Amino acid sequence: MRRLVWVIVLIAALFVGGWLYVSQSTWGRIYLPSGAGLTAKQACSLTFVSGLDPERAQTDYIDPLLGPAKSLISLDVDTEARTTTSAIFGLFYRQTAVFRDGLGCTLVHDPDQFDADLTVPMPLPSALMEIDTAWRDAHFDADALDAALDTAFTEDGRNTLAALVLHDGRLVAERYADGVDARSPLLGWSMTKSTAVTFAGVLVERGLIDMRAEGLSPDLNAVDRPDITLDDMLRMTGGLDGFELNNGHDPNSEMLMTQADMAAYAASRNKLHEPGEEWSYQSVNTILAGAAMEEFMGDTLTDRVETLRAWLFEPLGMNSVVFEPDQSGTLQWSSYMYATAQDWARLGQLYLDNGRVGDAQIIPPNWLTYVGTPTVDWYGSGFWLNIEGLPADTVAMQGFQGQHGFVIPSEDLVIVRMGATLGMESGAPELGAAVIAAKRDMSDLEAPAEAQAAEG
Repeated sequence: MRRLVWVIVLIAALFVGGWLYVSQSTWGRIYLPSGAGLTAKQACSLTFVSGLDPERAQTDYIDPLLGPAKSLISLDVDTEARTTTSAIFGLFYRQTAVFRDGLGCTLVHDPDQFDADLTVPMPLPSALMEIDTAWRDAHFDADALDAALDTAFTEDGRNTLAALVLHDGRLVAERYADGVDARSPLLGWSMTKSTAVTFAGVLVERGLIDMRAEGLSPDLNAVDRPDITLDDMLRMTGGLDGFELNNGHDPNSEMLMTQADMAAYAASRNKLHEPGEEWSYQSVNTILAGAAMEEFMGDTLTDRVETLRAWLFEPLGMNSVVFEPDQSGTLQWSSYMYATAQDWARLGQLYLDNGRVGDAQIIPPNWLTYVGTPTVDWYGSGFWLNIEGLPADTVAMQGFQGQHGFVIPSEDLVIVRMGATLGMESGAPELGAAVIAAKRDMSDLEAPAEAQAAEG
């Protein structure tokens, strides 16, 4: 009997010791909670915002990201309550995401500090763009354009969900995977950062902010770091240690999946460099930038969502956008904007239209120059640069799992590709190059017209 007692004591000690070790390691502090959080959050948003089947959402988007944690995590989707709950072994590190109309899904870490009944009604859907076949046939080889989209959708493993092409602001090509259509709001991941810098342009155009002014961020002011400017944050030169590795052990995973107030967490990161000295791609920068901009958008979450819509999305006809907040009510400016492929394209088209919609100047006319001015060779401000195989003037919205929005001024093109790609190239730059190759050579047609005009 005594031996049995000692065996039980030893097993209990090993279990407790092992649990204490795991809970204090990055596995217990970040990886496992982040895995549960990712599962709950993505299942909620992909089901209730994007309208995907829950099993497809888990298979295509979630499971490939979980690695060895996949078999440990349970998921419950409550379609009536519109909540999702995940946990390790069904018991530990439990995480719940709650859907709210107009606000999407939020991971709720403290239910007592969360208003589950708050909603912001969605605007009426925008009219869908239709393919302008006459314009397409005049400016493109339609068969070559179709072949470019064929390749984007047939490459095994890419999981392309949507692809479309605007030329001169006209829709000339569009295609969707089964279960997705032109009304499906799709996750942009870090394409959201391009929205953040675009909205900064809105505030500049309205005379509300100076991009290089110090002290704009209340979160940074609270930790005595007023010298980090909005320009620093959006150019990824804030100098903080918010490393983004997408491996489940990094500060970005901890911020997105375990923190109720992401901006406060971002501001608490250690300072590694002086602002503007070193480029380091980190979502903590954009979270802080967004929280600073929200100081000009109203006092409540409802106010801020309505301001974002009124000043940017509704003038562009982007009525599908769902911009998700964290539990504290700060919009998640680095990663959590959902919009239809057409609406992502409308955002890119704003840059080709010199920031104007009709008679309204939404962002400064030179904002394309601002976002395309290199911070480093491959990044400007909120947009990526020097995309291999595409013209040198291309600026790109890009996000995790193969989200791309190419704005190509020299070709008057906006090309959007959305998907759930992991472990291989998305093929989006090749799609862009194929679209450009499908354009007709208009010089032979334009020259006689110019000659006739000169003679007249």
